[in-house]
Parts: sequence; structure tokens; C-alpha cells
Amino acid sequence: MTEDNVRSNPEPAPPAQFVASDFNSTTKLADNPVDDEEYNPFEHRQIDKPNSTSGSLIHLLKSSLGTGILAMPVAFKNAGLLFGAIGTVIIGLICTHCVHILVKTSHDVCKKTRIPVLGFAETAERVFQYGPVKLRKMANFSKLFVDYGLMATYFSAGCVYIVFIGSSLEKVINTAADLDWSVRIYILLTMLPVLLIGQIRELKFLVPFSFLANMFIVVTFGITLYYIFKDPLVFDDKPNFASLATLPLFFSTVIFAMEGIGVVMPVENSMAKPQQFLGCPGVLNTAMGTVITLYAVIGFFGYVRYGDESAGSVTLNLPAEDLLAKIAQLLIAAAILFTFGLQFYVPMDILWRKVHTKIPKDKHNIAQIGLRTGIMIVMAGVALAVPDLEPFIGLVGAIFFSSLGLLVPCVVETVFRWPNELGTFKWVLIKNVIFGAFSIFALVAGSFVSIEEIIKIYTNDNHTE
Repeated sequence: MTEDNVRSNPEPAPPAQFVASDFNSTTKLADNPVDDEEYNPFEHRQIDKPNSTSGSLIHLLKSSLGTGILAMPVAFKNAGLLFGAIGTVIIGLICTHCVHILVKTSHDVCKKTRIPVLGFAETAERVFQYGPVKLRKMANFSKLFVDYGLMATYFSAGCVYIVFIGSSLEKVINTAADLDWSVRIYILLTMLPVLLIGQIRELKFLVPFSFLANMFIVVTFGITLYYIFKDPLVFDDKPNFASLATLPLFFSTVIFAMEGIGVVMPVENSMAKPQQFLGCPGVLNTAMGTVITLYAVIGFFGYVRYGDESAGSVTLNLPAEDLLAKIAQLLIAAAILFTFGLQFYVPMDILWRKVHTKIPKDKHNIAQIGLRTGIMIVMAGVALAVPDLEPFIGLVGAIFFSSLGLLVPCVVETVFRWPNELGTFKWVLIKNVIFGAFSIFALVAGSFVSIEEIIKIYTNDNHTE
């Protein structure tokens, strides 16, 4: 969205004109927040190009149904059948809850500050601005932390997407044409369409791509499930619990797979009926219920079928010589390509807000093209350097998604409710401390194990590209 997409009418007290993008507002705040009941932010949102509830559901589904779900069998390999199944459901519920408390807190802050809409970073900033006095000096830091964290998260996830597409093309084309090209060649070829789709700047224009991507993923899932179930499954040789050493990889992979935290606020902010985002069933619950179910099914049965041979994407385990398998691998590559635009939208919107004022207005278009192209080339360089999916997914999930998707929402809710709205026996504080500790564990342990795996891969003389 552009900076003029969301506007509100000036309020009688305090008089202030609101201008915001999905992530940013320049609202002049009242010295004293008003009563929550006196202001309904939804009534004051004026969105130039709003998304329908169904369109928002498609975007939210697409933000969580990407390369991660296809890595679920390898996540189960690192956890075991029983632990993986239970762990996937629990992590899914935690991720859903953290998204819920972030959006709910954002709505509550909007009421207090008489602002129609706030993004992720602004919500964190306003929470600290109106939080405990000793923490107010951290308001700007919290905004910058989320902004730069989101950019790092989604640029890194984009690198994973590029590796994924290149790996899928390598599997299909090398087999079909009897070639022995390196995955890095296919990563370079992947950059041609990536450079084009990465130039789309409006969230609304990405809806058709998300719809097609979802359709391709559904077909791919169907083909994948056919291969998984076409022969009798053997459960006896699969452990219920793998080992403590590989659990961090399980946690970080599942968190990477499920988290779409950076897309949540833009999607909610651009809804024609934002009140339908939360609640029951609501956009959030519908999307995440679907996601958790699909992840558990693909992870559980994919691991039963392929066991320790499970690849960073289950589609890479399909028999490359079969036409149906080739179709699945090409469709999922196209789906991830179409998803790239949505993932790239988030960090570019943040970055452009930070730099556009320093560029002459008549140069904005060419500057956008150049900036986007340059960043995508850098992302391709990272993908070329680490073209192995499994540890790369774990590393990105551990470092970025665990901190932004789990830790930050818990901190934001705690600060906003402090000290008198933490519930009976301060259960909100206890709950957020537990979830926060889990996110820190996933960050530290997952990063260590993922980096160790990457070093092992590239120092192994027998490693083949």
C-alpha cells in the first residue's frame, strides 16, 4: 500500500489528521489517551483499496502455506512421530495466540490513542509510549527493532524461497534432460521471474498471485499425498521421539513454517471489515486452523513414508522420473514464485518509508525499481552461498521468526497490560514469560544447531552440490 491508502477524518478533540500506510502513521497523539469506549478505530478507517474478508483469508493462508509446510516431514524426522505431532499442534496454537494478542493489543492501543490503524512496529512503539514510565524511553527502540527485524526476517525468507525454487527446477530439469547442472545454475535462472514479480508494489494486485499459489499448493498437496499413501505405510521403524540434540531444529523449522507475523498487520489493516479478523470463526482462526491441520498431516505421514531420507522439501522426495511428480515439483516452484511477491512486499514497504523522503519525488519510480532489483540480487547471492534447504530454513526460523513471531507479541501485551490488567494471579504475565522463554530457547538452540549443520555440510569433502 502507498502512504495515502489509509486515512481518517480529523477528530474534534484532539484535532489531528491521520495519514498512514500499513505500517506507519504520523498521527499527532493526544497528551492523555482517551477512554477506550469513546473511540472505535474501525469506524474511522478510510481505505482506498480495501481487501475483502475472503481476500484477506487468502493472503493469510498464503503467508503461512509456503516452503515451510513441505519441510514438515524433515521436522518430524528431528522430533519423532508422537512428539512431532503433539509439538506441531502446540506450536501452532502458540503462534496463533501470539498473532491474536498482537492484533488485539493493536486495536486497544488504537482506541486509547484515537488512531484508526497501527502497524506492527507502531503498535510496539505506542505500547511503550503509554506504558510504565521507566520503559517509555524504549519506545523508539522497540519500533526500530520490529522494523529492522521484519526486514531481516522477510529478506531472509525470500532467500529460502529462491533456494527452494532452484532446487525444484534442478530436480525436474536435470532428470528430464539428463543433465548434471548445479543447483546454483537454477538459482540464477530463477532470478529472471523473481526480478519481475518483486516489482509489484500494491498488496491488492498480489491477491491473484496468492490465489493461484494456493491453488497450485492444493494440487501439489494432493499429488504428494497420493505418493505418500499409494503404498502401505510402515510405522514400526519410526521412533516416537528422536533425540534432544535435534529438537531445536524441529522447533525452528515448525516456527519458520507457521509464522507469517509480518503479513498479519498489513492484511488486517487493509480489510474492508477488520472486525472479522479476530473472533470465532474469524479470518485468523480459520486460516490457522487450516494451517495446523495441513502441517500435522504432511509432517506426520511424510515422515512415515520417507523416514530419514526426508528432504528439506517433501516434493524433492517424489520420484523425479514420474510425470505426476514432475508436475507437483513444477507447480510448487510456481506457487513459491507467486508467493515471493507477498513476502517481498512486507520488508520493501518498511524500507521505502525510511528512504523515500531522501529521494526527489520525480525519481521515486526509478529509485524503487533500482532498490528492489539491487536487494533481490543480494538475496540471490545469499541463496547461491547456502543452497541447502534444511539448515537454512532452521536458521531463519530460529533467529527471526521466533523473536518477532513469539517474543515481541508477548512483550507488547505484557507492557500494555502492566501492572493492573494482568489477570487473576497475574496469569497473563506468567503465560507470556513461559512463551517468551520458549522463543529464546528456539532462537539460541535453533541457531546453534542450524549453523553447526551448515558448517558440517560445507566442510564435508563428500558434499555434492
